[in-house]
Amino acid sequence: MPRSNAHATAGEEEYLQSLFWLHEAGLPLTAANLGRAMRLSAPTVSEMVGRLERDGYITRDGDRTIHFTDSGRADAQLIVSRHRLIERFLTDVVGVPWDDVHEEAERLEHAMTPRFEAYVRASVGDADTCPHGHPIRVGERIQGVPLADCEVGARITVLRLENEAEDLLHHLMSQRVHPGLGAVVTAKDTELITIAPQAGGEPTSLTISVAETVSVTAEPSPPPRTALPEQLVLGQGRYGR
Repeated sequence: MPRSNAHATAGEEEYLQSLFWLHEAGLPLTAANLGRAMRLSAPTVSEMVGRLERDGYITRDGDRTIHFTDSGRADAQLIVSRHRLIERFLTDVVGVPWDDVHEEAERLEHAMTPRFEAYVRASVGDADTCPHGHPIRVGERIQGVPLADCEVGARITVLRLENEAEDLLHHLMSQRVHPGLGAVVTAKDTELITIAPQAGGEPTSLTISVAETVSVTAEPSPPPRTALPEQLVLGQGRYGR
């Protein structure tokens, strides 16, 4: 029987957060996609998904597709918003580089008290997104397209970095790719895409695999397309609690 007023454990919160990220990305909520995104084995994911169902955060239909309950969705939205808020606070107020804040936010988000959260919200002012471009107020996500789909000559603006694995964030920072960057696609083949900043500076080249994880607006724009589950890596195999 589902728990009525118990708070989600830290492990459950991690899975709820990851499920909500998949939902935002337009991907089916399945244990298989969750395992791909979190880099966890099927048995590990199955165990936690069963716990989430038992505790009343999700339901599963006949084909095992996952659906949030009302309380599960509310908890997922809260933890996602809190995570992004902490990232913005760490970057803007504390001065942590944006490619280092994801893991730090993971450690802090479960221990945040309502009083500290109010302080953090006041500190970041009217910030709309985390440093990686994801909306702090969930539900306000702007539709983008993968940079990998853009053609030579397209003028692009980086919306967000879909994959927050720190090694990838370090790479994107080293290549000067960040939300808000305006650029023009100057070259593309089956392996690399090259963009030149509109404000000047050296062009940068990304592999197509990395460019798949960068959401942009583009003119002209390719057709919208959902990201690939294996490109949305949300964890490093440490959430199997």
